[in-house]
Amino acid sequence: MSKSALSGLKVIDLSRVLGGPFCTQILADHGAEVIKVEPPQGDETRTWGPPFNENGLSAYFSGANRNKRSIALDIRDDKGKEILLKLLEDADILVENFKTGSLEKWGLGYEDVLSEKFPRLIHCRVTGFGADGPFGGFPGYDAVIQAWAGLISINGSPESGQVRVGIPLVDLGTGMNAVIGILMAVNERHTSGKGQSVEASLYDTGIQLQHPHAPNTLMSGNAPKLTGNSHPNIAPYDLYQTASAPVFLGIGNNGQFRKLCEALGRPEIPSDARFVDNSARLAHRDDLNSILGELLKDRDGVELATELLKAGVPAGAAMSVPEALAHPHTKHREMVVEKDGYSGTGIAIKMSRTPGAVRSVPPGFGVNGRDILREIGYDESEISSLSETGILWENPKT
Repeated sequence: MSKSALSGLKVIDLSRVLGGPFCTQILADHGAEVIKVEPPQGDETRTWGPPFNENGLSAYFSGANRNKRSIALDIRDDKGKEILLKLLEDADILVENFKTGSLEKWGLGYEDVLSEKFPRLIHCRVTGFGADGPFGGFPGYDAVIQAWAGLISINGSPESGQVRVGIPLVDLGTGMNAVIGILMAVNERHTSGKGQSVEASLYDTGIQLQHPHAPNTLMSGNAPKLTGNSHPNIAPYDLYQTASAPVFLGIGNNGQFRKLCEALGRPEIPSDARFVDNSARLAHRDDLNSILGELLKDRDGVELATELLKAGVPAGAAMSVPEALAHPHTKHREMVVEKDGYSGTGIAIKMSRTPGAVRSVPPGFGVNGRDILREIGYDESEISSLSETGILWENPKT
């Protein structure tokens, strides 16, 4: 296999839970060497289950920590800090998501210490609300940010009320923003020769993801309303019941609407004054949904959605998660990967010459600690001493 795109980059990952680990997993999937430095008690998501595999790893932890090696250190101790600084000597990137001010309190702040010792180091901090501002430094979890950023307020229907988005969208988006920021800093370093600090906050990401609701509000001054599965700007854009799996129609233009009506055997519908363009369809959404509901209710959802796609109509059968993971297209796109008993979602970014790869399964707690210490010059007696004195941890602190 060709070298991966990020081969040669070394990442020290001090992050836990999801935003930071998801970021570093993407870097690792594309060839970066990632050393996960865990606290003595371990990344708390190791215990976020069931399910757990036969080695006791939770599915939650496994989903964001493949292709990494693990060492567990107490970096608040001087000897632990010494080890971390040795790891950073040839590192390109440090990723952390401690509460703002923690590294500074431990004598490891980027501005005062790390940038002076390692001028080429790129420091990425994943935070809840950012380091400054009225909420600066506050801790944040995905659902908390969904609430503060207004995402819960636009998700759900009038019948259900406000509903949390069912995936940790903000955490995942923040991890992706962190990857983008890191790689921009790597690119800029080619010119300047200098590292810099990158911040990706959950709050900023939550606001960023408010499309189209934020632009609509900023232009109109009106707050969004709960619309369930329908779209505030487009019709038909909704979930429709069939005889089996519901089907989502995402019609973005008049041509697609015309193709939909032809495929459903009703080519005359686009000529109806109520449905001639998107604005008219939006104004008469209830009438249109009533007509489409009748046309779809006796059809098989999967067969219909597949036929519509072939006809150029954006349509999706509402799969369950197991059905989606087992779908032939998922398999063709290699979006489920298996290695040495591990199963996970695949690598979404496809590269023609330098593809990403799953090279190693998610690591057990601290399993690579001794090897990593040997690589940076510690001998066996020093390693044993570090273990005995509570600097190196090989079993989670309880």
